[in-house]
Amino acid sequence: MQIAKDTVGSARMSLRPLVEDFSLEMTAKDHRALADAASCLSSQTRIAVTSLPNDEIAARVGTAALIRKLGHVPVPHISARRLSSAEEFDDLLRQLASEAAIDRVFVVGGDVRVPVGPYPDAISLIATGALARYGLRRVGIAGYPDGHPAIPSSELRRVLLEKVRLLRESGIEPIVATQFSFDIDAILIWLESLRQDGISSTVRIGVPGPTSAKSLLAFAARCGVSASTSVLKKYGVSITQLLSSVGPDNLLKEFGQRLDAKRHGHVKLHFYPFGGLGATARWAQGLLR
Repeated sequence: MQIAKDTVGSARMSLRPLVEDFSLEMTAKDHRALADAASCLSSQTRIAVTSLPNDEIAARVGTAALIRKLGHVPVPHISARRLSSAEEFDDLLRQLASEAAIDRVFVVGGDVRVPVGPYPDAISLIATGALARYGLRRVGIAGYPDGHPAIPSSELRRVLLEKVRLLRESGIEPIVATQFSFDIDAILIWLESLRQDGISSTVRIGVPGPTSAKSLLAFAARCGVSASTSVLKKYGVSITQLLSSVGPDNLLKEFGQRLDAKRHGHVKLHFYPFGGLGATARWAQGLLR
């Protein structure tokens, strides 16, 4: 029994540097669960607020303001293709600054096929200079360890380097955040390639929080993440567990053991709460105990 306890303790010790300072994701519709989740988190936890279709600016601003009020750090997502005009972009930043005291956002092109306004991608938002004018100090940008189904790897690399360059020239620190992935080999290779390209920014690797394996596969398919029962089985999930609750514990253990700061740089985790915001917050905080 003592050996088993020591083994668990060693695993947690190896994970602690990776898990410390984790971030979470939520939607504006999750605001009712926010107080429950926020109460069990360390002060100043970064909480991203996604931009979903039909989300009104007031709801997103209100959620960001509530995160700040509860003692945490709001990171609102801004979807370029959903902005109808420069005035809407400016109004969103103005409200976020005045009501939620934001110092960071996450900019993304978004999944709208045809832009509704003048911004086709995240670069077009960055290039306006508006982020710097509103005093933002850090801006999140998307990274793709598994690649993108519609964009060649060479183009993903070029665009990421351009985003980093533009942000740094504006005096803003870029933070690279990823969709969740199941493939540790792909993540590590991708991280090493970033560092070789001179991107020294913090990278937040997306990880699914505890949920049912069936739900996890559904979310993965919707997001275009490469996933299969064979990959899930590698990390401790079998086809017979599709209705049971599962967490990425095996994945995190392997990731923590193989991560090398000299090769992979500064890396933290970003949790997607597919099983609920409160449940994910408690589970993630429990990894630090």
